[in-house]
Amino acid sequence: MADPLSILRQYNILGKEAVEKGENIIIGEFAWRKNVKTNYMVYGSGKDGGAKDYYTLECLVFLLKNVLLSHPVYVRRAAAENIPVVTRPDRKDILAYLKGESTSSNSIDKSAPLEIPTQIKRTAEEPAESLAKKPRFEDTHLQRVKDVLAARLDAPREASVAINNITKSLSDAMSVEKIAEIKAKRLSKKRTTIKGHDDIEMGSDLRTILDYDLDVTKDIVSRERQWRTRTTILLANGKQFTKSVMAILNAVKSREEGKARPMIPPSSLTTPRLPAPVRHIQQKAGYNRYEQEGFKGKEETEGFKIDPLGTYHGMTLKSVTEGSALKKPLTPITPSFSPASSSIMTPGKSPISPQINKRVSRTPIIIIPGGNTSLVTMYNAKEMLQDLKFVATEEKKLQGTRRDNEILIHRQRNGVSVPYRVIDNPLKLSPMDWERVVAVFVMGPAWQFKGYPYEGNPVDIFSKICAFHVKYDEMKLDGNVAKWAVHVIQLSRTKRHLDRAALMTFWEKIDAFIAKSKPFLRF
Repeated sequence: MADPLSILRQYNILGKEAVEKGENIIIGEFAWRKNVKTNYMVYGSGKDGGAKDYYTLECLVFLLKNVLLSHPVYVRRAAAENIPVVTRPDRKDILAYLKGESTSSNSIDKSAPLEIPTQIKRTAEEPAESLAKKPRFEDTHLQRVKDVLAARLDAPREASVAINNITKSLSDAMSVEKIAEIKAKRLSKKRTTIKGHDDIEMGSDLRTILDYDLDVTKDIVSRERQWRTRTTILLANGKQFTKSVMAILNAVKSREEGKARPMIPPSSLTTPRLPAPVRHIQQKAGYNRYEQEGFKGKEETEGFKIDPLGTYHGMTLKSVTEGSALKKPLTPITPSFSPASSSIMTPGKSPISPQINKRVSRTPIIIIPGGNTSLVTMYNAKEMLQDLKFVATEEKKLQGTRRDNEILIHRQRNGVSVPYRVIDNPLKLSPMDWERVVAVFVMGPAWQFKGYPYEGNPVDIFSKICAFHVKYDEMKLDGNVAKWAVHVIQLSRTKRHLDRAALMTFWEKIDAFIAKSKPFLRF
């Protein structure tokens, strides 16, 4: 079905204008009412379950006719003529689509209902071939020519030269093969030299039929409109692959982070339970199977030799029946952790403890500021650190980029992909995670380091972690940053080709820092 938006776009690219005639708008050989709605949604409509609103064809045609006017002047002129206006957020996008600068738009609703246009005759503006130069042929004449051609095609071909038809008198004068050869030569010469008057007339009639079919074909091709292309058919705007793809990405992320659940050996499945503390019973009560720990020797067991804390675990049947003294109370296993051991370890030593059979992640961690005033945020951290290209946070927001709680970037080094974990909330890091922190981006204020180790002292923090500060080259350096041991990365506001060289210094400092201070990490 003809789409008014795509038809208007095709004619606008060809430099043709839509014609307003009464209450209708004529585009080529199609006509719609002025207030017919296209499938281009108005900015802000359809969100949060609200009703969808679409621009009318009259609104878009009026925009194309006044495209050279500034937006305020265009709005006043449209209001004077009581025509709906195109909002400022949609103006740039819809003009790019109608001018052919973009092939599609996110605001185009493929499922919107479309009104069937009224098909009209070819207008006088379209060039038409001169009918005076061509002879007019009636249907009866064309049918007669077709019947003659059909009769010729159905007629049997001229019989081939048969030896049996040779008369007996000729056979006496020459051989049968010689007579057949002469007759074949005569027939071949006749086909090339003799042309009857009927054949001449038939040739002109055939040319007439071909010209007539060509006119009909041109008329059919002129009415065709391209609805879908190989590019637009692949744009699935309504499809969401979040559920299927994100599950795979989360699994890969967990594996890279080293959070995969370790295999528990069978021997550790029977870990003895720690004994509960003894309850102090105020008065003597009756037997209770759930308070075995409360009995005290023979007084509480009515003279029976019952050990409430005893167990037969690890004993054989013979030792149980003979009353062997192999029963030994299990000593509770307490983890050998101390406040000193749980604190941040000395740089250069692996935080892996020989007493704990647990896989520890070796992925380095990079901390960036959580405020949006910083040049590096969770919106553009992946482009800056992985692709070495600066993209402003405001630009990423306009593109609809979602903010993640943490990002896993991959850096290519010596042909190997090395993962780095990027976060902006250091409060959720454990003491073991702080051993993997290799870089922190500094904004300037000292309150940024609230909740950091070393009591949040920037001088002590920067002696253990590599610090960086990103700023524009024309901006003044912050006073605190100038006093601290911070590596300053300067970027240009407009010269994006200089980003790669400036951001490569970050990875050079990180590689040297990890090799010197934290060689147990991957880098």
